[in-house]
Amino acid sequence: MRYEGQIYRPPSEANSLILQATIGCTYNKCTFCQSFREKKFRIRTTEELFEDLSMARRYYGHVRRIYLADANALCMPSEQLLEILSFIRKTFPECERVSTHACAQDVLNKTPEELTDLREWGMGIIYVGGESGNPEVLRLVNKGVTREELIESVHKLRAAKILSSLTFISGLGGTRLWREHAIDTGTIISEMEPDYASLLTLILEPGMPLFDDLVNGTFERLSPQQVLQETRLLIENINVKRSCVFRSNHASNYLSLRGTLPMDKEKVLNQLASAKRLKPEEFRLL
Repeated sequence: MRYEGQIYRPPSEANSLILQATIGCTYNKCTFCQSFREKKFRIRTTEELFEDLSMARRYYGHVRRIYLADANALCMPSEQLLEILSFIRKTFPECERVSTHACAQDVLNKTPEELTDLREWGMGIIYVGGESGNPEVLRLVNKGVTREELIESVHKLRAAKILSSLTFISGLGGTRLWREHAIDTGTIISEMEPDYASLLTLILEPGMPLFDDLVNGTFERLSPQQVLQETRLLIENINVKRSCVFRSNHASNYLSLRGTLPMDKEKVLNQLASAKRLKPEEFRLL
């Protein structure tokens, strides 16, 4: 396989074959992210992707899942995506699921028919970075999407019978907006009712605009204990009626949490309440 720059994938895709279908991010303006700052966005050609998949076929005996990188490969034209999915089905008949990341707008730009076609040809789950349910936090971190658009994108995926996995970032509101961030993120999950919801915890590094805000004093990050307080308030405000797998097991998290909501809500809250040891700062990774 041929890759350009650093490659990122969800924790649940650790054993997946990663196909770098696009380079970089179409938006690339979020103040908390520098993952794709050094990359100029482009869509790789279908011929290149066929070559990579054929190369992988020669090396790997069994491929159960394939993840399409980089930041939001769902932005690709549906015709090209269907060509790739068709080639995957022919080349890797054992493949059970193809997945990718998307911005909410990528989902909204697809017609219901396009999404249904993608699902029928193997697209099983789409990861969407929600980050926060609070409109002011979304604006301050320059997310480029509204709360309403995030909710609509998840409902649209469900209508197409594609699984949705939403990611939110603990601490993104800082000390000023932690309460609003927690409550509104809990309620947006309640309104979305995604199949999966997970929490990362904010890590700031030089090069991120939000890191500059930290240095100049316009943003104050939460302590580990404050992150747990925020997480508790967030979970208390999640009230879903359909099953939602909840995870807080990313390398950035101070504490690993897991459960299926709504039935495990009290169990997760008890895990928070009984937490005695948190991950040391030096072991947290993006």
